[in-house]
Amino acid sequence: MSSIQEQIQEVEEEIRKTQYNKATSHHIGRLKAKIARMRDEIEKKASSKGGGEGYSVKKSGDGTVTLVGFPSVGKSTLLNKVTGAKSEVGAYEFTTLTVVPGVLEHKGATIQFLDVPGLVKGASSGRGRGKEVISVIRNSDMVIFLLDVFQPKHYEVLMDELYQAGIRVDEVPPDVTIKRKDRGGIEINSTIDLDLDDETIKAVLDEYKIHNAHVLIRENITVDQLIDVVLGNRSYVRSLIVVNKVDLAYPQLIEECREIYPDAIFISAHEGINIETLKDAIYDCLGFIRVYLKPQGQPADMEEPLIVMSGTNIGQICDRLHRDFRRKFRYAQIWGSSAKHPGQRVGLEHIMEDEDILTIIIQK
Repeated sequence: MSSIQEQIQEVEEEIRKTQYNKATSHHIGRLKAKIARMRDEIEKKASSKGGGEGYSVKKSGDGTVTLVGFPSVGKSTLLNKVTGAKSEVGAYEFTTLTVVPGVLEHKGATIQFLDVPGLVKGASSGRGRGKEVISVIRNSDMVIFLLDVFQPKHYEVLMDELYQAGIRVDEVPPDVTIKRKDRGGIEINSTIDLDLDDETIKAVLDEYKIHNAHVLIRENITVDQLIDVVLGNRSYVRSLIVVNKVDLAYPQLIEECREIYPDAIFISAHEGINIETLKDAIYDCLGFIRVYLKPQGQPADMEEPLIVMSGTNIGQICDRLHRDFRRKFRYAQIWGSSAKHPGQRVGLEHIMEDEDILTIIIQK
């Protein structure tokens, strides 16, 4: 009997040979779901066997950034330049054999930086300590793709490895809700017109033995996004592309790289070129906002705001301030752009906006 990996290759070949049209869309959707299910099965088997020593990194600060790149692209040099950490630097591959943390203090934010071993092609399947590295990336808020100016096409390999590992870069979770029920079959509702037809949606759900459920879709999704929702184990991270070693390259080569990655930041970690620009870009990409805390019956502290990422709710701020705040929470009051009126009472799920003033009321 063929291995799961061989079965995946067989299904991928069937997809390649199948001409995509309306009549075959649900069949292709089922095949894609089958591949995702088998890959998930491989991942679970690898996790249950252990598969070597993993990396355990406790998140700290206002946001966590992981440096991702092939071996010897300059990740350790960049970490040392940006944070003052002491990650070993060498002109040979796999200098970094564990996770080396550092801290960047910028514009009032404390940003945790992580230097991990270089990724290589096949990392999502475990090659080159890939599983351990990817587990760190999954828990990050943002990745920096560090590329060698002489090897810019490495970006495509890195993106593919992260995608195969269930990490979605610069995406947000699809606005889809699937609620299982005891009977009644599959009920599909959407608030907009969909490219996916009901047969394709049902075919994907059937692959995961979901035969009775209410599906609510609020955006036009692809079959791959539907599979991501069904699996429910995807990580969503922001990213920056940074091209290193510009001090060693001819101007023509740098311009060629700019044409490929017009939004990239071009640096020399060794010479310190464009490091301050990079720090600003990291801060902006993480989407930090300022929240001013106001103790009950007292004026707000407008001198030292709490720095959090956009999309943070009051429950997450409670967790940040004190371990008992969520358990003892009664209500909160908000002044600012997220409030319907000054001093509005809100709950744990309320999303904060930049320069909001917050009072948290807890049980005594």
